[in-house]
Amino acid sequence: MMSAPGFWDDQSRAQKVSTEQARVARRVNGYIRLTGEYQDALGLLELDPDMADEIEASIAPLRAELDRLQEDALFDGEYDELDAVVTLQSGTGGTDAQDWAEMMLRMYERWASERGFKVELLESSPGEEAGLKSATFTVGGENGYGILKAERGKHRLVRLSPFDSQHRRQTSFATVIVAPLLPDDAAIEIDDTDLKIDTFRAQGAGGQHVNKTDSAIRITHLPSGIVVQCQNERSQSANKQTAMRVLKSRLAEKAEEEREAKLAKERGGAADTGFGGEWIRTYVLHPYQQVKDARTGHETGNAAGVLDGNLDPFIHEYLLWRAASVGAKK
Repeated sequence: MMSAPGFWDDQSRAQKVSTEQARVARRVNGYIRLTGEYQDALGLLELDPDMADEIEASIAPLRAELDRLQEDALFDGEYDELDAVVTLQSGTGGTDAQDWAEMMLRMYERWASERGFKVELLESSPGEEAGLKSATFTVGGENGYGILKAERGKHRLVRLSPFDSQHRRQTSFATVIVAPLLPDDAAIEIDDTDLKIDTFRAQGAGGQHVNKTDSAIRITHLPSGIVVQCQNERSQSANKQTAMRVLKSRLAEKAEEEREAKLAKERGGAADTGFGGEWIRTYVLHPYQQVKDARTGHETGNAAGVLDGNLDPFIHEYLLWRAASVGAKK
């Protein structure tokens, strides 16, 4: 298709095809490289069986990449290959919950950095004393939405409160909302009469315009109750454009959840949207260290490592669990 005459005449179509070509090329080249590394290791083992331990250690990165390839095979949703827009909302727990939301933002930023994904913060609303009431950010990378669907839902933190004068144990909650970041030309119609648009002064870091001009935008979609905000851009019009794109993404996610719920009902089950139970994952920092996923049962005693961004084992187990659950329902 790319070598056909006139391919670049339609810039929009050409860009989509080029992106798909690059994605497929990465997979093919990765497969060729991994196969070569495996054959080299196998040949070395046959030549010198005494090097088994060294060879085992040398192919540890190969195993990790094979896990990623296994993940790739699980992404078959309409939007799975797109970037993601993630919203964090503090829940029950007061200042501790707002601090927990900020801890989670740091956790996802570190995870994304380690994975080679790009994060852009669109909005953050600071708490009264500490932490964040909410934050919205995009995560750019292959299958970003398909991967981060594993994180949607309520996250529970149990620890000794640093904000309690008696240092008592506190349980806090924060909610993760994940939507596919749709392209600007996404065919989702929104009636202007369904929107309530407010402007306000941006808070927190962001440049000289912060707290001086009403450049931040808040859009409420009245029929669904979805609220989106953006204050990252310097102009009100740019913030509005970004907020509208996020709103379209959230509406697409809502439609996807409704579709999953309908299919699950037809199969005699419940949709896994992350909001059916009380919480999807618990992070315990006191009286012991543990992070456990309520859906898959996967757990680890290295809570500090998870909070530093080591989320891949939990995401991998969720993707396998969800694939098995969908297969069983079919």
